[in-house]
Amino acid sequence: MGLFSKDSLQIIVFQSYGTENKFFIRGRALEDEKINLQSRNILKLLINSWKRFESDEIKNTELTVTLPNNLKIKTITDNHGYFKIAKNIENLYKLVNSEGWLYFEISFSNSNFRRRINNSNKFKGELLIPPKTSDFGIISDIDDTILHTGVISKLKWKVLFNTFFKSPYKRKALEGTSIFYHKLHRGTTGKKSNPLFYVSHSPWNLYRYLEIFLNENKFPKGAILLRSFADIFNMQKEKPEKQREILEIFSTYPDMSFILIGDAGEHDIDIYMEITKMYPEKVKAIYLRSVKNAKKTSRIKELTKNYKDTSFLLVDNTQEAIAHAKKFNFIQ
Repeated sequence: MGLFSKDSLQIIVFQSYGTENKFFIRGRALEDEKINLQSRNILKLLINSWKRFESDEIKNTELTVTLPNNLKIKTITDNHGYFKIAKNIENLYKLVNSEGWLYFEISFSNSNFRRRINNSNKFKGELLIPPKTSDFGIISDIDDTILHTGVISKLKWKVLFNTFFKSPYKRKALEGTSIFYHKLHRGTTGKKSNPLFYVSHSPWNLYRYLEIFLNENKFPKGAILLRSFADIFNMQKEKPEKQREILEIFSTYPDMSFILIGDAGEHDIDIYMEITKMYPEKVKAIYLRSVKNAKKTSRIKELTKNYKDTSFLLVDNTQEAIAHAKKFNFIQ
C-alpha cells in the first residue's frame, strides 16, 4: 500500500462452499483502482487488464467477518492481501436461504487507515452450503467449456487477446451451456438446488471478470475456484492443482455424487479419469466438450474407446449433453 496512494480500500470475497458445520471462505483485500470492466476502448481495456494483475494488496491486516446471527470471526491477510478462514461452526444451515447460500459481511477491523474505505467498510460475502435434498453436485471447468478462451491456440495468443481486450460484459457463453447448467441445477424434479462448482486454471486476479461473465450469461450461481497467479504459466502444475480442488470438494461432501464437465483441449480428461478411478461411486458422468483440434480429439477417443468406469460423453454441442442427461435421469 503506497505511502502517498489515494486509492480507496476494498475487500473482495470469493464465492466459496461449506457444510452445515464448516465455514470456509477466501478473498483478498486490495486498493480500489477503479477498474472499468465495461469499457469498449482498446487502450482502456489494456490498462484495466494491467491493473487486475498489478494489484496493490492490503497485507497483514485484520478483518472481521460478521454472520447473520452476529457471530464475529477474525482473520488476517497475508503478504499478498489474501485471507482464508476454515472454521467449524455448528448449525450453519439455520442461516442459509432456500438455494443454500449463506450471506455475511466482512470489514476491516481497524478503519483508521486515513484512507476512504468503500461501502462504508461493509462488504458482502456468499458461502454455498448445498441443501440436504441435493441429488448431486456439478463440477465444471470454465475455459473452453462454457467460455471460449482459445486455450488450444498456439502460444495461447487467443487467451491473452480475449482476456486483455474483451470486456466480460461482451463475452458470450458457448451455445446452450447456461440452459444445460440450469437443468442440472434443478435436477429431475425441476425444483432441486443441486450445487455448482466452477473450477478454472485462471488466476484469482480474474475473479471479478469471470463472476461478471457468469452473471451476464445467466449461469446458476456457484462457488468459483481459481488459482494463484504465481502458477499461471507453470503448465506442469495444472493437473495436480485442479485435481486437489476437486478432491477437496469430494472430501467436503463424502455422501454426494458429482457430474464432471470439461473440454478436450487440455488436461480435463486425465484429471477426471484419474479421479473416477479413485472414487468410482462418486462420479455419475463425465461430459467433455470437443475442440477443433484433430490431434487432441483423436487422443481423447483413444483414451476412452473402452472406458467403462463411468458414463462418458464427448459432445460437439450442448444438445447432445442434454439428451444424454435426460436419458440417464439427471434432468427433466
